[in-house]
Amino acid sequence: MNGIAAVIPAYNAEPSIGDVVRRTLQQVSTVLVVDDGSVDGTAEQARMDGAEVVSHPVNRGKGAALRLAFGHLFSKGYESVVTLDADGQHLPEEIGKLVACWSEGPDLVLGSRDHLFEEMSGVRKASNGISSRLISIAVGQRVLDVQTGFRIYRRKLIEDVGFPEDRFEAESAVVVRAARRGFRLASVPIVLGFADGRCTSHYRPVIDSLRIARAVIGARIEAAGWK
Repeated sequence: MNGIAAVIPAYNAEPSIGDVVRRTLQQVSTVLVVDDGSVDGTAEQARMDGAEVVSHPVNRGKGAALRLAFGHLFSKGYESVVTLDADGQHLPEEIGKLVACWSEGPDLVLGSRDHLFEEMSGVRKASNGISSRLISIAVGQRVLDVQTGFRIYRRKLIEDVGFPEDRFEAESAVVVRAARRGFRLASVPIVLGFADGRCTSHYRPVIDSLRIARAVIGARIEAAGWK
């Protein structure tokens, strides 16, 4: 896994962040936690368990946290970054599955949960299923789970298409831009620590779904203007 670092965006995740960091360090040598304006001991706990930590003074959103992480790690020479959540839903032990797929050449690997949608609450199942179908249309190819945050990004993809959105919509919009730019996407099924992350997620179904729809439409319009 030379050249790969892990990023864990975190907001008020003190109870879970230490365990996630320790287990991720068993998979990759560098773990960066972006403390996104937490008001608890998230940053201190992450440092204590071996992560490098950078912080936003106030909460700016997952997209902004990942953008900060990409800039930080790519400036240090890393060629790819694996992203996973701080609440323990994404199992660090599954990173190897993403890396095995990444090693075959894709520019963006998505850890897909589509086989677990039936285990999620009605709201989460509908949100994930509908968004994946609609965004597949915008992308021009089938994407089984567009909202998954368990991913590997290659540096060249981020440098080419950017990562401008500040919140959850960033992860959906980048899929549209990447596919329309001709980057290779791939999905691999993953196991989760728990299928429905509604209790630990900061995702707001109505507001963030609308943000995603607006960002995806914007990304698709933007892509139409590329030569």
